[in-house]
Amino acid sequence: MPSTWLRNLPPWIAAAWWGSLSTVGFFVVPMLFVHLPSPAMAGTMAGHLFSAQTVVSTVCGMVLLLIFRSNRVPGLAQHAQSATLFVVSGVLLALLVEFGVSPQIVARDNLALWHRVGSAMYFAQWVCASVVFAKLVQGRAVAATD
Repeated sequence: MPSTWLRNLPPWIAAAWWGSLSTVGFFVVPMLFVHLPSPAMAGTMAGHLFSAQTVVSTVCGMVLLLIFRSNRVPGLAQHAQSATLFVVSGVLLALLVEFGVSPQIVARDNLALWHRVGSAMYFAQWVCASVVFAKLVQGRAVAATD
């Protein structure tokens, strides 16, 4: 029983990571700019949401890495190893956006450039989470047939 629960946990964590990135970045933040009275107000709120998303991304990534490292999940080792680079990359991208790009946007220092850089890095993080999720679902399917 515990091994089944532990085998199912990584795909759920990856799904939460991917789903939160998708919801915040592709639905909620664009809706802020459509429905709030000013772009400045929407940008401020978006900044708070992206900061919260950084926490979610970091926690999901760290938990996945701890599970991968534990080697207690049957059938996950190969897929965890191939997903590790994408987990680390996704977490690093989240932290770089939060602590490198976001301060430049808040300071309005070359706003268009930093907004494009932040958007590209957010999208790259979403791609990393997508790959991790796909690899873990594939790993779970393979482990279930063993």
